Amino acid sequence: MDRVSRTLRAADMSGHASAFATRTTAKTRLPLDFSAASLRIVDRVVDGLRRGAGDPAGVAPILQELGAYVGEVLVRQARARWVDFDGMTSELLRQSVGVRTPDGRAWNPLGKVINRFELGPDESAYGLFLLVPRRPKDLPLPQGTADGRRLTAA
Repeated sequence: MDRVSRTLRAADMSGHASAFATRTTAKTRLPLDFSAASLRIVDRVVDGLRRGAGDPAGVAPILQELGAYVGEVLVRQARARWVDFDGMTSELLRQSVGVRTPDGRAWNPLGKVINRFELGPDESAYGLFLLVPRRPKDLPLPQGTADGRRLTAA
């Protein structure tokens, strides 16, 4: 499955994820509430797609939406932010967008969902969430991290 999607942009991802969650919750009553627990539902949905999919390309759009949802959970719960990957990172992760946490690390939620589909239960959206560092909302971010600028040595 070609995993680099050049049409995705970081500026659009929160909107895509919110629209997907609203639409899916209304249609299926799955509780996609942007909580960490909802990522277990994402894992189960991907497992169902994996069992029922004949052509992986046929499920690529839903995997992309599920990946956007996973990334938005990280944005809301771990204070991450959506970023457009540069060329090298995009090639390495095979995605054009991802999230960056306040500590500066990049994460690939879209790739994680695709990996779950392609490789099975050893890959997990919920497991990804557990790996991502979270900061309490009342704790200020270190200078230079909230807006994406790199920290410089003094």
